[in-house]
Amino acid sequence: MIRLAIQKSGRLSEDSLNLIRECGISFINSSLKLKTEATNFPLEILFLRDDDIPGYVADGVADIGIVGENVLVEEGKQELAIQKLGFSKCRLSIAVPKSAEYRNIQDLQDKNLATSYPNLLQAYLTQQGVTANIHTISGSVEIAPSIGLADAICDIVSSGSTLISNGLREVESVFRSEAVLISNTELTAEKTRILNQLVFRIQSVRKAQKAKYILLNAPNEAIPTIKSLLPGMKAPSILPLAEEGWSSVHSVVNEDDFWEIIEKLREAGAQGILVVPIEKMIL
Repeated sequence: MIRLAIQKSGRLSEDSLNLIRECGISFINSSLKLKTEATNFPLEILFLRDDDIPGYVADGVADIGIVGENVLVEEGKQELAIQKLGFSKCRLSIAVPKSAEYRNIQDLQDKNLATSYPNLLQAYLTQQGVTANIHTISGSVEIAPSIGLADAICDIVSSGSTLISNGLREVESVFRSEAVLISNTELTAEKTRILNQLVFRIQSVRKAQKAKYILLNAPNEAIPTIKSLLPGMKAPSILPLAEEGWSSVHSVVNEDDFWEIIEKLREAGAQGILVVPIEKMIL
């Protein structure tokens, strides 16, 4: 059995639980429970405050965890990270009141900044050669300028709507973050084996999320050109059709290249192009 710590509520919690489900792991989740056990995998899930997760994993209370990279670096526990997960992406940014004059980072010299991430902010200011007064507060950071506590803030930004609703504008990006899988550095051989199984499933899910399965029909004379556009995992699969002189081509393409490749396939003579999502991809 291996213990996984995740955020007890919020977007990171939802995304983490979705990932576990996509890995084929079943469990019963309730907002009233602080832990649950998987029914078909040796995994126990603990629901904790995100700020506590790096410490609990480092101390061995939990074996592994899913946490925002910003929290991990702020707590100085970067050595626990084993894999970025590609979801819950956000940025730690400095914001000032909309009415404030702001030209560059030097305008923050000797100013008061409120944040829940003093270490990350201090590292950024030092890198920029700026000295400022950092006030560490937890929660409701956006209100600090309007009540006279600070001239600017440094907080997590996703869409930016929270800043706008509080009369603030983003001026500097301090740190870019996403969810990361972390692990205690002294797992037993058995727990390491279970972790490797989980990581294998996670990687299969993530690879599938970045890929599309394509099926198309094409005249045989166009096959060499189409093959060059569809390398797939190794090479496209080509099957003859009942209609003489035509073949069916099956392949996998990266989602980032998808639309550009589709246009080139059409130009090469491909017809009846079907695009199918991939649930898992094992290489």
